[in-house]
Amino acid sequence: MTDNHQTLALLLFSAFVAVTLAITTWVSRNRHGSAEEFYAGGRLFSPMENGFAISGDYMSAASFLGVTGLISLYGYDGMLYVVGFLVAWLVVLFLVAELVRNCGRFTLADVVAARMSERPVRIAVGTSSVTVSVLYLVAQMVGAGSLVALLLGGTSEAARNWTVIGVGALMVIYVSLGGMRATTWIQIVKAVLLLGGAIALTVLVLVRFHGDINQLLRSAAQRSGHGAAFLAPGLKYGGGWTARFDFISLGLALVLGTAGLPHILSRFYTVPTARAARRSVVWAVGLIGGFYLMTIVLGFGAAAIVGPNAVRGSNAAGNTAVPLLALDLGGGANSTGGTVLFAIVAAIAFATILAVVAGITLASSASVAHDLYASLRRRHAKPRSEVAVARTAAVGIGVVAIALGLLARDLNVAFLVGLAFAVAASANLPVLLYSLFWRSFTTRGAVWAVYGGLVPALGLVLLSPVVSGSPESLFPSVDFQYFPLQNPGLVSIPLGFLAGWLGTVTSAEPPDEAKHAETEVRALTGAGAV
Repeated sequence: MTDNHQTLALLLFSAFVAVTLAITTWVSRNRHGSAEEFYAGGRLFSPMENGFAISGDYMSAASFLGVTGLISLYGYDGMLYVVGFLVAWLVVLFLVAELVRNCGRFTLADVVAARMSERPVRIAVGTSSVTVSVLYLVAQMVGAGSLVALLLGGTSEAARNWTVIGVGALMVIYVSLGGMRATTWIQIVKAVLLLGGAIALTVLVLVRFHGDINQLLRSAAQRSGHGAAFLAPGLKYGGGWTARFDFISLGLALVLGTAGLPHILSRFYTVPTARAARRSVVWAVGLIGGFYLMTIVLGFGAAAIVGPNAVRGSNAAGNTAVPLLALDLGGGANSTGGTVLFAIVAAIAFATILAVVAGITLASSASVAHDLYASLRRRHAKPRSEVAVARTAAVGIGVVAIALGLLARDLNVAFLVGLAFAVAASANLPVLLYSLFWRSFTTRGAVWAVYGGLVPALGLVLLSPVVSGSPESLFPSVDFQYFPLQNPGLVSIPLGFLAGWLGTVTSAEPPDEAKHAETEVRALTGAGAV
């Protein structure tokens, strides 16, 4: 990439950072330091604002760069990610949004602990939430380092490392100073930028093919080198039974994992009522659905205009499909239009990473302060001291994420995101659904459900081909691969539900019928909700 690309992209990215830091500074001057203000932004956001913020939280760089790249390389099979990411929101809309808003205050553990012994449940759910958040954070950190190499020409290890450190420092500033209110406005700004960029590129692709979708698909299939197979299932996941089971496992993780992601669930507490929570999910579904439909056009557009060979030549995983497409649509490598469009895409990608890591860091610091710290002290912290702990936790989590991001800089970003979804679906979703809908659920069942999903999910990944046993592994020189699938969801998700059931039926503790009835009424009507 030319110096013009790098300079313009850096200028645009710097402008975004300046705007978001200004928002954070302004919010930090107007806050009053309460837990409700820090964790939930005072519950003052409208459904539309929260819908944009949710979509900003959810549409990560993995979606913008990764999914589009997969479609450009694998055609139909790449679109399966789009289906998983989008269908997941139906689970959130119909099973989770209103009930979570009515039952909790700030975190997932609030919902579960409402009818259980608080201390063991908060420790278990808090541990799981922090684990999921850190995995998601590492994926974004790795993406940030890769973007420097891919988009700005900083191919040296030092450039990638300093980028990871810089992104980590910014996310700590956003969260520790501005809390949920600043984070929400950063998400809204980022969502508008991302949707605007995707719309512009989609229109340019359709104009190139005169609005003829069939011509776009035929051109993509022809240039792919696979012909009609590019538009049919099986190019990526059509090998042996292992590949097919891997796809089923990934699909389960994507569809079920969203409802257990801590940074998504925490967004439901930023609106005043459960009705507003449901309406914000409707807004989010519309925005996210429109975005993923555009990624399909962009993916096939990259295959037809840039070509899979050029995409793969730039980056084997396809992460450069969108910037290469922008370069071509703008007029080519040495044109002013190409330079401007490329720089805009690079800046949007960086903005996406910054916004997502801020949301995840806030959710994980809330779990540390509100669940783990309060439980391990054996008595609840005062709100102001709890907020101070949350700010300190944001710094600690930022340091851990930076360190892991530097260690895992060569790991596949899409895998890390899929792993975070698998752990969320295995550990968080079973305990959440059992707490909301099973009258006989007990404290032991809750603790077993969390650890029964969390431990197998992490253990199976360590024994999978992603960590060892193949040239693409994290440790290619050793082989302790005993689990054939790359994503553990197919095994670990049922184990989470099974462990929760087994812990409940073997528990000597009788279920608290009165607390369940109270939780049920509160969940369905909002009576007594915060």
